[in-house]
Amino acid sequence: MLTENPTTILFITGAFVSNKCWDEWKDFFESKGFKTLAPAWPYKDAPASVLRDRHPDPQIAGLRLTHLIEHFENIAKNLPQKPIIIGHSIGGLVAQILLQRNLASAAVAIHSVPPQGIMTFKFSFLKAGWGPLGFFTSTKKTFLMSFPQWQYAFTNGMPEEWQDKAYCESVIPESKLIVRDTISSAAKVDFKAPHKPLLLIAGSADHTIPESLNYSNYKKYTDRDSVTDFKVFPDRNHFVLNQPGWQEIAVYIQDWISKQHP
Repeated sequence: MLTENPTTILFITGAFVSNKCWDEWKDFFESKGFKTLAPAWPYKDAPASVLRDRHPDPQIAGLRLTHLIEHFENIAKNLPQKPIIIGHSIGGLVAQILLQRNLASAAVAIHSVPPQGIMTFKFSFLKAGWGPLGFFTSTKKTFLMSFPQWQYAFTNGMPEEWQDKAYCESVIPESKLIVRDTISSAAKVDFKAPHKPLLLIAGSADHTIPESLNYSNYKKYTDRDSVTDFKVFPDRNHFVLNQPGWQEIAVYIQDWISKQHP
């Protein structure tokens, strides 16, 4: 990959966490010869502690999924060549949508929030998502995950001191509307359409996006001439990007990319 015109990887962050979650991933892929970008979501280009101090933040509260998709669509369009897009959670959903819009040379969706029409009634999914959806609360105010919610939805299985450190470094306020939009037509994907290579990654210990939900997402794609791959990593929770051992996933993705871009 050490070429004069290196491929750009566009990282797209999920909800509830700072885009700083990609810092080590950027270092890893830059060391392999890629250019990398991990832009913040609109209104979120500040340290996590600063964003928490702004809660409840009316600007973030008004953010919709269509705005988020447009934000990253414009970034992708302004690059000199189509990037490889790697997204986590809602960022994974955005990656799937931008891939369908032919704005990526390949995409990787890590523990992706599934497109419209894919649901599960698994208890962990419903429990993890109830607070962020914010039913019976004002959508004019942001949602800020409590530490117990963080422990369950993101960092289950990790020592409490690690959970606490991760909470301080990563957690930011979120729009309840953007979470609700993931089950609307704004999150629609045409699963029958041809697409560039797509890799969906799941974690067996993820409470927020269970492995079974990622598998349903994968199975929806039906174009036989398009590359659609699926990989499960054991014991990975929703904090997968910064969970100890994240390098194993990064190496797997790098190998997968090399097969799509020989």
